[in-house]
Amino acid sequence: MNNYSPLENRYQSMPYKRSGRSGLQLPAISLGMWYNFGGVDPFENGRAIARRAFDMGVTHFDLANNYGPPPGSAEETFGRLMKLDFAPFRDEMIISSKAGYDMWPGPYGEWGSRKYMLASLDQSLKRMGLEYVDIFYSHRFDPNTPLEETMGALDTAVRQGKALYVGISSYSPEDTRRAAEILRQLGTPCLIHQPSYNMFDRWIENGLLDVLDEQGLGCIVFSPLAQGQLTDRYLGGIPVGSRATKTERVWLTPDKVQHNITRIRKLNDLALRRGQKLSQMAIAWVLRKPQVTSALVGASSVPQLEQSLGALENLSFSQEELDAIETILKE
Repeated sequence: MNNYSPLENRYQSMPYKRSGRSGLQLPAISLGMWYNFGGVDPFENGRAIARRAFDMGVTHFDLANNYGPPPGSAEETFGRLMKLDFAPFRDEMIISSKAGYDMWPGPYGEWGSRKYMLASLDQSLKRMGLEYVDIFYSHRFDPNTPLEETMGALDTAVRQGKALYVGISSYSPEDTRRAAEILRQLGTPCLIHQPSYNMFDRWIENGLLDVLDEQGLGCIVFSPLAQGQLTDRYLGGIPVGSRATKTERVWLTPDKVQHNITRIRKLNDLALRRGQKLSQMAIAWVLRKPQVTSALVGASSVPQLEQSLGALENLSFSQEELDAIETILKE
């Protein structure tokens, strides 16, 4: 039985932006379920985060076949949330999944073959108890499969009614252009690109944003907080149990944090002068780019989610502030 009633004013404070040249609007901040929603995580905590997100106008929930741990369990968690809380609101939600990374044994369990992509989507829909996802992504470029095959699988997913839109993640500018052109010829335009982007990882500024403009794709960025570096968590050093101390599926290392610590502290001082937390300034900073439709944030608690959403209270930067950030980042 559903006993969840979302807030009636949930759409009043969240800005929504069109994804590229499409008709689809996404919230400025979307909820990513890479962490904290797996089988190893407390279900009621993830449930509270998802409910609060929806109450605050977050309509987009981003998943992938391998999110967990264990792989697949984040989608199973989301399936429970749909059944218990969100089923009446399905048409108000944008739910995405992806296929590309290792999921099951043998030669058909990863990368970008038609066999893997469509089998994976069927598995994802079953785990989530859904008839379709709103966005289905190729999670990574496969150098050994013709791009026409991978994009053809995305096109088929739409024609089968199992996805409304398709996207790509972490593709280079050149491969993004090719993928978009192939999909356009097939009659299923590429909606969106999902790359990493933050103050310490600015690769999309070297050509990708221009391609997205040219091709009319939206952009939803992941890791805007640089795996937690752009928060107040590491200002006093590396705390026990923080992401930098963990080994599974993490790109962050203690050496990386030490390398950036002086810049983190200076950025924090600048954020405080803006009346923001460092995390809030970091989210606002990625959203400053006109091509960026939405920023994906994770959350391990409701207060952490609310803090990230607080970025929306101050999204504008003066030129002096942008120059100061550039100076700090170049040190």
